[in-house]
Amino acid sequence: MTLTNAPRLETKTLILRGPRREDADAIIAFLRDPVRAHGFGHSETRGDAWRWFTLNVGHWHWHGYGYFIIEDRASGQPAGMTGIWNPVPWPEPELGWLVLDGFEGKGVAFEAATRARLWAYQDLGFTTLTSNIVPSNDRSKRLAARLGAQYERTYHNEHMGEDELWRHPPASEVLA
Repeated sequence: MTLTNAPRLETKTLILRGPRREDADAIIAFLRDPVRAHGFGHSETRGDAWRWFTLNVGHWHWHGYGYFIIEDRASGQPAGMTGIWNPVPWPEPELGWLVLDGFEGKGVAFEAATRARLWAYQDLGFTTLTSNIVPSNDRSKRLAARLGAQYERTYHNEHMGEDELWRHPPASEVLA
């Protein structure tokens, strides 16, 4: 197996890049916050949050894709994560996102997720993507709808419990 380094993708205000050691504290803080990480997957201990962060590094090497760190171009600070996630037992590859404290309400998730989806369709050859959203996460459902995704079904996710699967427009529509 060849190790995969995340590419660097850019938007007008953001840089999407691979996770770095210095990003760990910001992501761990997010994951440890039970309110902020509720819809993403809360980690009760620093060790569990650290394992999730390093799992994402391994996910890149296993699949050739994973979660990018969203870097705010103006400040150079991590603003969140977005990318393609497909661990066992996910039903299929997911476009996911999270936004760190201080960067919400600025369009970061929409801008970053739009770019990550374009990369998955253009560069990886994906033809479809989903987003898995816990039913109580209204903000993520609004973002999924803004991205053109539609609710498809509810299923049981062994990590998150009840989860809604939202289907994104196919590559043929996004790339047209």
